[in-house]
Amino acid sequence: MLKVLNVNSSIDMRRGGGTAERTFQMSRHIGMRGIDCTVLTLDLDVTQSRLQSLLPARAALLPCIWSRFYIPLPQFIRIRSLVAASDIVHLMGHWSILNVFVYLACRLLKKPYVVCPAGTLPIFGRSKLIKKAYNIIFGRSIIRGAAACIAVTMGELADFRDYGVNLEDVIVIPNGVSPSDFPEINNDLFLEKFGLKGTDFLLFMGRLNLIKGPDILLDAFVHIANSYPELHLVFAGPDEGMLEPLMRSASKAGLAGRVHFLGFLAGDEKNAAYRTAKLLVVPSRHEAMSIVAVEAGICGLPVLLTDRCGFSEVREVDVRLEVSATKEGIALGLTSLLDTTAILPALSKKWSTFVSSNFTWGTIAPRYCELYRTILANR
Repeated sequence: MLKVLNVNSSIDMRRGGGTAERTFQMSRHIGMRGIDCTVLTLDLDVTQSRLQSLLPARAALLPCIWSRFYIPLPQFIRIRSLVAASDIVHLMGHWSILNVFVYLACRLLKKPYVVCPAGTLPIFGRSKLIKKAYNIIFGRSIIRGAAACIAVTMGELADFRDYGVNLEDVIVIPNGVSPSDFPEINNDLFLEKFGLKGTDFLLFMGRLNLIKGPDILLDAFVHIANSYPELHLVFAGPDEGMLEPLMRSASKAGLAGRVHFLGFLAGDEKNAAYRTAKLLVVPSRHEAMSIVAVEAGICGLPVLLTDRCGFSEVREVDVRLEVSATKEGIALGLTSLLDTTAILPALSKKWSTFVSSNFTWGTIAPRYCELYRTILANR
């Protein structure tokens, strides 16, 4: 039986976002296809229910000694043992001390590994000097030494080229969604809990972090609010420093009653948010293929994304679904979709069909299995 060690600093959706969910879903789905899969991760906020849902894959948890930078307790003997017991290693993300420890073990034991940075290769956001130093010491070597590099979208290929990778060694495997995670449910409890019953609302689903662009969306909503007086805006996601500024901006614009902050949603509440919103807006400044966009598609919710999301495939459904990552771009996109009553229901069906045909884990997981076996056969 093929043994795979998947490595990510977090498999908790609240902390790790899209890469955590990708690792979680990919691991359990390749496990369903007969691969012996272990996920090496940190013990931050990992619940028993999350571990149970991961089956048939299993988790090996390392203690975290500094949650700010996800620094694990350096249990080198245990890490070496896990790498030694695996046929191939899969490193998720890029700015990760855990990845460094595992990479060193792979080098020591001459184990093949693949990397999937999932859009994180460009230096963006905070701690730029630390990231530059990381790349000089370890980062570039980790990427260049991989048996294969996995891009989430075609748009990510340029990032690998900047690291000196031959693009023939890069394979594109997109994010996926598991339809069974989003069944038809009664949405009334969700609507009543958050005071949204009878309300038309736009939905933002993600971390309240600058890179995700919630401020751009709020500015766009302020711009169009007078034209759509019954429309509300809902932010669903954990705060990463932007909640108070966003609340102040909404209040200053006189829209505090129409802008809602629900916090982190999961399970039935997340499902219900997708199923009751009018439109999902993904206003990211930088991203590699939004997972929430495909989750929304499975729930029949159309999406509007910026051209910084690395998900230009959405234009195959309708060119109006991709806009510039600016207040003006998002406002114009919203207006083009909201002005005609029939547009969103039609796009809902087209987007749902597109996602179901191209981005479910049933079709994506076998591509990982094939990649692993090809690498091992070539060795």
